[in-house]
Amino acid sequence: MRIASVFAMGGLVLSAAACGEAPEENNNAGSGDKKYSACMVTDVGGIDDKSFNASAWKGLEEAKKANDKIDIKYVASKAEADYEVNLTQYVNQKCDFILAVGGLMGTATSKIAKANPNQQFGIVDAKVEETNVFPMQFDTAQAGFLAGYLAAGMTKSGTVGTYGAVKIPPVTIFMDGYADGVAHYNKTKSKTVKLVGWDKAAQNGSFTNDFVKQDEGKKVSDALVAQGADIVMPVAGGAGLGTTGAAKASGGKYNTIWVDVDGCESTQDCAAIITTVEKNIPDAVKEAVVKAAGGEKLSATPGYLGNLSNNGVGLAPYHEFDGKVPAELKAEIDKLKADIAAGTVTVTSAAQPK
Repeated sequence: MRIASVFAMGGLVLSAAACGEAPEENNNAGSGDKKYSACMVTDVGGIDDKSFNASAWKGLEEAKKANDKIDIKYVASKAEADYEVNLTQYVNQKCDFILAVGGLMGTATSKIAKANPNQQFGIVDAKVEETNVFPMQFDTAQAGFLAGYLAAGMTKSGTVGTYGAVKIPPVTIFMDGYADGVAHYNKTKSKTVKLVGWDKAAQNGSFTNDFVKQDEGKKVSDALVAQGADIVMPVAGGAGLGTTGAAKASGGKYNTIWVDVDGCESTQDCAAIITTVEKNIPDAVKEAVVKAAGGEKLSATPGYLGNLSNNGVGLAPYHEFDGKVPAELKAEIDKLKADIAAGTVTVTSAAQPK
């Protein structure tokens, strides 16, 4: 599957969907106008995380716009214990396509998919063994590399930072790419920009252990700022809003780089967001659901892998920082993007999708 263009996220209009309601009956019985139900289970970050859950829902909304025979709804998981329950609920309701969102849902999705081999599932940010689960994965290390290079080129203190929610591949892949981008800047420019919050070699760093609590995000980034970081990239879903909000309130003392979905379109903190390391989740979800609704078989191997060459990942516009990023640095990042996409610069991470 190839996605042709980077999505431009508008304001996320999150339609309310009643948790657990049965799919609509076919009101046009006998007319051949059968509905195709696509049902989404969020992870604990919830539907309005300004991040991957919100962007997956955006993808379902776009699928419905593309094909009005597609019905969509979601249920928000409050705890990890809800994953199996919510997935099973949608199996019992005979949803045609069940979408699990987030790497934390891999184990539960695998279990329920194995028990229901004729049910079509999809999953964002994970790949499981069952062939009835269509994986949508993203090599965000590539775009994270660009963000790290950008941060190293923009810092005034000589120190930049990053932190995650939990130490799982869909999180650490951003941090690995970011670390390598800083290192590449130092090597090519003979600089010594310091990275705090993540040690790629040791695969260890700073984490909130939560995708939701903004106070935890602020606490972790405060510690990084205390170490000198004046640019911080949170990879923590909604918890990262604690960082962007504090950065905005700091009046320029430090700034941030957002992840997943353009932070200037999805948050109120654009004044403190230099750019976003985007995953084109909406287009990936939309295309998968539209194809499935049209009767196309979704192949679990290879599934979908978004990278710089197919615009599945990338950097968002600089928005309010457009005039603050030097033209030379912009050109260097554009060149790096082209080189990574062409394979002449290689970005590696232990967390990259296989």
